[in-house]
Amino acid sequence: MKSLSEIDTTSKRASKAVGFSWGEAEEIGKGVRLLELFSLEGVKTLNQYYTLRTVQKFEKLNSIKKNNKSEKYPYCPIFLGINFLDQIRSIEKLKKISFNKVYFPLLILPFLSRSSEIIGKKIIMKFNNIVFCLNFNLNISSNLLNQNLPEVAENLEINLLENYDNFLEEEWKSLYKLSEETFVEESDSLKEGAAGAGLTDND
Repeated sequence: MKSLSEIDTTSKRASKAVGFSWGEAEEIGKGVRLLELFSLEGVKTLNQYYTLRTVQKFEKLNSIKKNNKSEKYPYCPIFLGINFLDQIRSIEKLKKISFNKVYFPLLILPFLSRSSEIIGKKIIMKFNNIVFCLNFNLNISSNLLNQNLPEVAENLEINLLENYDNFLEEEWKSLYKLSEETFVEESDSLKEGAAGAGLTDND
């Protein structure tokens, strides 16, 4: 079994070999490592993408807007992901961001995962009735069950969620009231002990 370090290094070198800069390649290596860590097919998908790049042109998306439509070629998932991560502070306020025609959308996930950690919010990515939830770079959950990911997402949507409690205020109050039973009132002896040793000065 290949180690995560091997996956990271090999993905980085392969990315440099196909034309990415060393800085971009390093980000790709980290991304594929993260996908494999979460049991997603990072190595396989990167291989498929690099094979397709030899015969297919892709559009490099530099500035991300609320609605992004490629004019001629499908979006490159690598540049989309890198620029999303780089611009996350400025695009966070958009709440919902859409893209048309993105190839190998799985390769975007690690950049969204790291973005989720930076802004402290969950991020949802949806396409072709498939949903991924990025949880602060701690895990990735999905409704994907024993099915292959499509090669292309004709319409891809990213939602940046506001934080909220996953319980009712009444439920919290009930639990907190129960926790108060562990509070110990200070007795007179405890108060005296906390005040000091009570030593006298015989000078």
